[in-house]
Amino acid sequence: MQQAIVTGAGGFTGSNLCRNLVLHGYRVKAMVRPGASTERLEGLDVQIVRGDIGQDEAINLADFENVDTVFHIAAMYRQEGANREAFHNINVNGTRRILEKATTAGVKRFVHCSTAGVHGWIDPDAPAKENAPFRPGDWYQETKLEGENLVLHWGQTHDLPVTIIRPTAICGPGDTRFLKLFRAIHRHRFVMIGKGNHHYHFVHVDDLAQGFIQAAENKNAEGQIFILAGPESISLNRMVENICQILDAPQPRLHIPVLPVKIAAYLCDRICKRMGITPPLYPRRVDFFTKHRAYDDSKARELIGYIPHITPFEALSQMGTWYREHNLL
Repeated sequence: MQQAIVTGAGGFTGSNLCRNLVLHGYRVKAMVRPGASTERLEGLDVQIVRGDIGQDEAINLADFENVDTVFHIAAMYRQEGANREAFHNINVNGTRRILEKATTAGVKRFVHCSTAGVHGWIDPDAPAKENAPFRPGDWYQETKLEGENLVLHWGQTHDLPVTIIRPTAICGPGDTRFLKLFRAIHRHRFVMIGKGNHHYHFVHVDDLAQGFIQAAENKNAEGQIFILAGPESISLNRMVENICQILDAPQPRLHIPVLPVKIAAYLCDRICKRMGITPPLYPRRVDFFTKHRAYDDSKARELIGYIPHITPFEALSQMGTWYREHNLL
């Protein structure tokens, strides 16, 4: 029986990966930060181990013994108030700590979760492939790219086969990343900024988990980087139409120009940061409406047989149902 350790196992992606690994017959060690909730892992046949990748002394080497594959999911994601040093400590130095433990323990494979966001603004290259230019737009994306470079170099200089996965926008029931959008549509408060023609690319967390497992088990994946996406990208207009259908809400008709909103977001962000408060509107929120996020995952399909099955509408339907069941709308 294959044994795996999953870092960041208490989170949305990590816990779903643990569940899929168990279904595939893996014995799983689920690494969770000391004091962090293990609610998402309840009912799963996994061994919970505690470790903080932000601290050298907080990772137990014994947890990596007899492990075949490390799935490194843990990361610092756009956390309010965190500085670049904090992002670097987790997304770069934390990755180094896990690589060191894995190498010392004789782990056979290392699968690293990055993000398609390292490509940043992809409009000239959409749908973007793995060789698209890097244009990271924030500390999260910058440090994830640094983490990638570290993993690749480590794989070339140590006896540890590595694979890097760049997921597109991860979604599924249990995630609240798209809750604001669902809630605005449900409450008839959504307004489209711009024409709504830009494309967005989901990947359902279960399709992503299958891709992780295929990358771990296929020799073709060694030393490779893969974008993992859903079956298709969809325009923002179509996304909103789908959510309206799911929520039985009226279709919003109002579109407002981009430029005035961009200026307002920039000024709001600058002023609120000086005052030490969270801005209600900031440039990244406007980016959702103005930048393409469509990707080409043909490399993963060809080399490791990755085939995503869950369509955008199915993914959105599952999220809508979960939001309703948990009274979040």
